[in-house]
Amino acid sequence: MVAVAAVVVAVGTATGMLSALGGRDGSGEVRPASAGDSPGRVGVRVLPSRFGAPSAAPSAPASLSASAEVSGSPSSSPKARKPSPDKPRPTAAGRLYRHPSSQVLDWVQDNPRDWRADVIRSRIADRPAAVWFADYTPATITSRVRAVTARAAAQGRVPVVVAYAVPDRDCGGASQGGAPDLGAYDAWIDRFAAGLGSREVIVVLEPDAIAQSDCLPEAGRADRFASLARAGRVLKAANPKARVYYDAGHSGWNPAVQQAALLKRAGAASAASSDGIFSNVSNFHTTSAEIAYDRQVLAALGGPPGLGAVIDTSRNGNGAPRDGEWCDPAGRRIGRAPTLDTGEARIDAYLWVKLPGESDGCKGAPGTFSASYAYDLASP
Repeated sequence: MVAVAAVVVAVGTATGMLSALGGRDGSGEVRPASAGDSPGRVGVRVLPSRFGAPSAAPSAPASLSASAEVSGSPSSSPKARKPSPDKPRPTAAGRLYRHPSSQVLDWVQDNPRDWRADVIRSRIADRPAAVWFADYTPATITSRVRAVTARAAAQGRVPVVVAYAVPDRDCGGASQGGAPDLGAYDAWIDRFAAGLGSREVIVVLEPDAIAQSDCLPEAGRADRFASLARAGRVLKAANPKARVYYDAGHSGWNPAVQQAALLKRAGAASAASSDGIFSNVSNFHTTSAEIAYDRQVLAALGGPPGLGAVIDTSRNGNGAPRDGEWCDPAGRRIGRAPTLDTGEARIDAYLWVKLPGESDGCKGAPGTFSASYAYDLASP
């Protein structure tokens, strides 16, 4: 990824992917890790969690094992905790789902007497976050996606799932990986879609795949965009209530008009494949900057008037560092709590795609949970 872009790190790699951490509840789910940065991203995505970008690029979770499930949300404790209430939005029936398995939940459960536990629990662990699927494991992807969507449906809540397996992801950076080729990716998406169920679900489709596509030759970029457009159509056909969002990078990366042109080629302007765009995944740009940027992208994108945007607010409480640092930069804070009720025109949700406390690779191994980093982010 570019220095300005957001980099996704797999859990297990320092700059870009998810690592496969098995859940202790026997689910085989993997927690997402954070990621680092490229000119467009703020942070490398590590596959247990997510990324950053220019400020830095987003980071992705580390690569998952065949049975692992990456999640950018509180995911891994055997005991599910009560999710924090979020007001339902008219177009998004129900509250956001908090997955009961994550590194932060494990830490809170294992360290109840730690002086940081109450702050980390109340300000991070109890809030809903995205669940990442970043490993290329065709045989198990349907059942793992279904496990998340079924649990959410049983609670009457809306899950956020991240599809992250496009070939050549992260341009060979820390979050490199994905399917071996686009044919295999198309088949993986078919199986991913089969697990979406019939209730409302938010799909964050391939962070960085569009904003960071400049590393591909023109023919390769066109093929990727065709595959992404197909992916959106497949996901929405499988579950008409699925809301699919495409990669807009973030306000410190590509100019809005340039990003909109790329998004249009990838199918983001078509109601058959898209509900809009996402931005700031694993990054630090302020919510106000992202709102302004996303509206500019949507205006340039065109398409149905119902297209909206979702913003990752997990670490943007103090905005992006002035020096452009993306790797666990000091002085950052968690941003607005995840909600489907933003009160802002064309902004559909504030989400925690990257779980606060999962390192970009400086406070700990990429994608692993750091209690000290989490406490710094969550401190009032």
